Amino acid sequence: MNGFVAIFRKEMANFFVSPIAYAVIGIFLIIAGFFFWANLSLLSLVSLQAANDPSIMTRINLTDVVIRPMVQNMSIILLFLTPLLTMRLFSEEKKSGTIELLLTYPVNDFGIVMGKFLAAVTVLLIMMGCTLTFAIIMATLGSFDIGVFFSSYLGLILMGSSFIALGLFISSVTENQIVAAAISFGAALMFWIISWTSSFTGSTMAGIIRQTSILERLDSFLKGVITVSDVTYFLFFTAFFLFLSFRSVETQRWRG
Repeated sequence: MNGFVAIFRKEMANFFVSPIAYAVIGIFLIIAGFFFWANLSLLSLVSLQAANDPSIMTRINLTDVVIRPMVQNMSIILLFLTPLLTMRLFSEEKKSGTIELLLTYPVNDFGIVMGKFLAAVTVLLIMMGCTLTFAIIMATLGSFDIGVFFSSYLGLILMGSSFIALGLFISSVTENQIVAAAISFGAALMFWIISWTSSFTGSTMAGIIRQTSILERLDSFLKGVITVSDVTYFLFFTAFFLFLSFRSVETQRWRG
């Protein structure tokens, strides 16, 4: 356990001593803040138009006009930014030659993988935590569905953790950070857009494709619906790539 904690602290220090965490968090907050402001501006514009047509007011609210579009945009931002969090986790160790030193630490391979993974997830949680100010602002403007808000955030965290596990594995098989980031983004994008191909396949294959699509799974959370199957999907996705990362580190130890 002490070895695991040491790995976690080491990775957190690496994130915040270097500009990586500050850059990723800053970019995320700037873009997310812009979309939040844009959605609020749209709500204000529609509200003004509703003054001439009261029936419009029954169809607009903070949940549909602000929360759902904002979370959808945040999920796209995470698609681009999570590879930046994971690209160096193992690649830098391999390129600098410190991977051999790391493997001599009094911690097993699983502890190494989980220490790095949880450090990246902690940065993700910090990013998401900073955006909770959006909820405070919305609370001053009117009522919204708090259940949809938190279910949407849960979906984002599960999705982000899945992308981190995927990026961690890819980082463990290459020593080039740029290559790791590019492949991680490409792989995550594939899981994101795969549902688009369902219309070109038969009904059976279309059902399978939709079941493997992250976008389809996230959509349920955006509607305020948390199902066992969707949560299980993200947990299995994360566990699968953590297992591959573990086996990759184990292989590195054997070669060493």
